[in-house]
Amino acid sequence: MRAATDLLSNYQHVIEDLTLITGDRGVYDVVVNDELIYSKGETGRHDTEGEVLELFAELVGPDVRRFGT
Repeated sequence: MRAATDLLSNYQHVIEDLTLITGDRGVYDVVVNDELIYSKGETGRHDTEGEVLELFAELVGPDVRRFGT
């Protein structure tokens, strides 16, 4: 899943737990450190490229740099 790769590539230094929860008919949730980041069930659509990454970046704030920067 692209969202997991994006998150771990950019924020591996602050992510303690990453969970991808799958459901019926392709529904899924992305949960990071016990915080729901994205839910296809709630939005009714697949995430767009980079969307989950940007949602996580907003959650942790601008003081947390991406890995390697």
